[in-house]
Amino acid sequence: MNRIEKPEDVPPAFEAAWNTHDMKALGALFRDDATFVNRFGHYVRGIEEIVKLHAPIHATIYSDSTLENELIDVAPISDDAAVMHFWSRLTVGVAHPAGPHVVDTLILAVLTRQVGQWGIKALENVTLTNPRTGEAVLRADRGS
Repeated sequence: MNRIEKPEDVPPAFEAAWNTHDMKALGALFRDDATFVNRFGHYVRGIEEIVKLHAPIHATIYSDSTLENELIDVAPISDDAAVMHFWSRLTVGVAHPAGPHVVDTLILAVLTRQVGQWGIKALENVTLTNPRTGEAVLRADRGS
């Protein structure tokens, strides 16, 4: 895994780890005591639990999935902390019981820098949904 030398490196590194289904690389993006909330509201703490949450789905229903991440913004809190938002488009293939489909999510991440390297301290992933129906929706404007 490449060093994360600036916050803007996190979305492409997350995308690369997901798309190669490399759970070691995914775990390396997080601080030891990081928290993760997936798009279904499942909360876990610690790299081991984050990997344990992802490994089974990457071996099964998401084995042919890919992500496309797009940075929205980075808001520095201090020289060694920042809040980041990025879009994430999950494309799922035939391995998923619902068949091929696409899901757009918005990710909020809190990043910290230690010894010159940025890492994820907390991450929450929210599926874009129609508030009237609860159905997942896709972003109409992929460029913003």
